[in-house]
Amino acid sequence: MDKLRLIPHLSVFSTHTIGKGFPDIIIGYKGKNYMIEIKDGSKWKSQQKLTADELVFHMKWKGQICTCNSFEQVMELINES
Repeated sequence: MDKLRLIPHLSVFSTHTIGKGFPDIIIGYKGKNYMIEIKDGSKWKSQQKLTADELVFHMKWKGQICTCNSFEQVMELINES
């Protein structure tokens, strides 16, 4: 997802080291924030599942959160808003 940092007008902050199910990155774009869990799209779908901590975090979080498995999917997400 390093490609995201090359896009003008996007703020990208890596949060993957926080742990406890917290999403991997936060993107700021056009005044909105996007919390995104990144999964490796080259792996089998069964290997892209959320961990137990991620599932709990996603279920309890009251705001926006999304899981993406490609650069293109992230771009779709932020361009839809």
